[in-house]
Amino acid sequence: MEDRKKMTALVTGASSGIGKAISERLAEDGLVVFGTCRAPAGDAGSVHMLESDVRSDESVRSCVRIAMEVTGRIDVLVNNAGFLSVGAVEEVSLESAKAQFETNFFGSVRMLHAILPGMRERGSGRIINLTSLAGIVPLPFWGFYNASKAALESLTETLRYELMPFGVQVCAVEPGAIKTGLYSVGTEAASSPAYMPWRRRFERRMKEFEIAAPGPEVVAEVVAALVRAKRPQPRTTVTKEAALFTSLKRWTPASMFESQLRKGFKLDADRP
Repeated sequence: MEDRKKMTALVTGASSGIGKAISERLAEDGLVVFGTCRAPAGDAGSVHMLESDVRSDESVRSCVRIAMEVTGRIDVLVNNAGFLSVGAVEEVSLESAKAQFETNFFGSVRMLHAILPGMRERGSGRIINLTSLAGIVPLPFWGFYNASKAALESLTETLRYELMPFGVQVCAVEPGAIKTGLYSVGTEAASSPAYMPWRRRFERRMKEFEIAAPGPEVVAEVVAALVRAKRPQPRTTVTKEAALFTSLKRWTPASMFESQLRKGFKLDADRP
């Protein structure tokens, strides 16, 4: 990559949590950083905040156009914007499921469509997609969140094949549980009595993970390292449990892995 003091990064969903931490960390490394959110309240220190709703084609195009007018180029795109929708698949409306994909998956696609032509023509660039451990190890009651992150994982692999000839490098960052507002502000479907006993046990276990989780700065450090690296890894897990669960999923027989996961979340227990 070129001299970082001359590089420009755009980070989506940068008003809080992981996106905010990434934006600030890249700015510390000397990059010119644009962070996006739907309602910015002015610049955040050395991070230039831009209005952008990744669900809107025009909003994304307008945001990218403003950044390009200031710097003339975008060297690094970090697709981070996303939210969590909670509920059994049966309970989540089709409208809510589509909304999950509009932000978590198609929001990234919109950014790619707006930024890739410039990177490809210039012959350089770096795209870092924030996926999730949940995209590799799906969890109960997070069905459409899991699916949106799995879709982004797959898209990342496709992009690597397509863009490598143009000098554009693409990576996936796969965080496990991180202490952010993701869990507390998730959109929730009303849980029917049929699912409630298992959902309560699952949510108690997830709360334990959240309490013990590291802060978003650990993800920011990983992203900063990928920006600095000459040949960044295709995918990087973040947190010990993400590395453990990913390895177990890869090397353990499927039936055994599922059995252990069900046991860990007490999904086989009788009703309380």
